[in-house]
Amino acid sequence: MRANTLDARAAAKGAAAGRRPSDWRLYAMLAAPAIIVFIFSYIPIGGVLIAFQNYSPDKGVLGSEFVGLKWFRVFFAMPDSARIVANTVAIAVGKIACSQLASVVFALLLNEVRGAAYKRSLQTITYFPHFLSWVIIGTVFIDMLSTRGLVNQILGAFGTAPKFFLGDPRLFQPTAVLLETWKEFGWGAIMYLAAISNISPDLYEAATIDGAGRLKQALHVTLPGIRGIALMLAVLALGGILNAGFEQILVLYNPSVYETGDIVDTFIYRYGLLDAQFSMSAAIGLFKSLIGLALMLAANWAAARFSDYRVL
Repeated sequence: MRANTLDARAAAKGAAAGRRPSDWRLYAMLAAPAIIVFIFSYIPIGGVLIAFQNYSPDKGVLGSEFVGLKWFRVFFAMPDSARIVANTVAIAVGKIACSQLASVVFALLLNEVRGAAYKRSLQTITYFPHFLSWVIIGTVFIDMLSTRGLVNQILGAFGTAPKFFLGDPRLFQPTAVLLETWKEFGWGAIMYLAAISNISPDLYEAATIDGAGRLKQALHVTLPGIRGIALMLAVLALGGILNAGFEQILVLYNPSVYETGDIVDTFIYRYGLLDAQFSMSAAIGLFKSLIGLALMLAANWAAARFSDYRVL
């Protein structure tokens, strides 16, 4: 009996000793990502001071003159500031709404496909554009959407006059939203498909017994089952409401559509980098970040208040 007890204690000590190296090794694995995040995400926060200074590169952050909220007042006093913010919100809201809706609908339709090989092939084709740069996609669509491009040739076959999709201020925003939706809906559907796969098959069996067809099962079983992930994605997307897609807009827009296509990020790019107005661009960027944080917190509160779901 005593020998068995000693053996059990030795085995327990050995197991505990065996666990200790794995613990510190797991923490060691986190060291490199934590250092990278600290260097590239936390240290640059000190650059926020530029927004409150009359920044000069030769004097640096510590030597530049402090001017308080001057650059915020300058931006909001500009006649184009309200239009730029309105353009940004309109494009961003359109992208969020259309991309979410297209992703949900595509996930529901793809979930009904029974052929595994066809389903995988279709999913791969649809999310492949997500990995392509807007420089590549923009170059293709600039040619396709020109007055002599493929799209206008197809419209001309039906007797429709050519449309300058990327040169008409009235058409630029819808075109940008549709292109973003086409590029991202397949990728967004992956998360909804993962959520659908976690729904208990018993719920579908119960719905079938109650006489529910495929449409009613989708409405009353599948959609409630993915409500949580949909709310989470909506809350996270609202945090970037003023990020209307800098790369896409920069590639597609031109001076003729500044009226509806100029957004906060492209304004910062022109003033901050091209015109070297560092303090103003920093002030606008800080304003954008604060608005995004406030909207994300508000959306998270609303989701917890009305849907009993919290992200943060």
